[in-house]
Amino acid sequence: MKYGFLVMGAPYSSPAPHSALRFAHAVLARGHQIAGVFFYHDGVHNASSLMTPPQDELNLREAWTELNQQHAVQLDVCIAAALRRGLMSESEAQRHGRQAFNIALPFELTGLGQLLELQQRTDRLITFA
Repeated sequence: MKYGFLVMGAPYSSPAPHSALRFAHAVLARGHQIAGVFFYHDGVHNASSLMTPPQDELNLREAWTELNQQHAVQLDVCIAAALRRGLMSESEAQRHGRQAFNIALPFELTGLGQLLELQQRTDRLITFA
């Protein structure tokens, strides 16, 4: 079975991202696939490279990056929600005349069309909010 995830909760203030990550590992352990993760609303904060939790806590950004590296899971971030919350890639920072950026690969800024495409190419799209 092929799964897709919609993550709408912010890291460290919502259980949604951590639950999604645990569910992802359980799905993969059972031999299923994860086609992608779409970060929306406050969930876009999971992609921030400036997130620095204490050493004894799980770094959610690094955990999502590991999921991408180990299982080729696509990590899409809603561009409208990200820009509204002060998160941007290097190219968006240049386009908007900003000096800094805080979203880097493997996270990609995309539009809502990517969410619809994810829904179409999966058997189940699960929302974590």
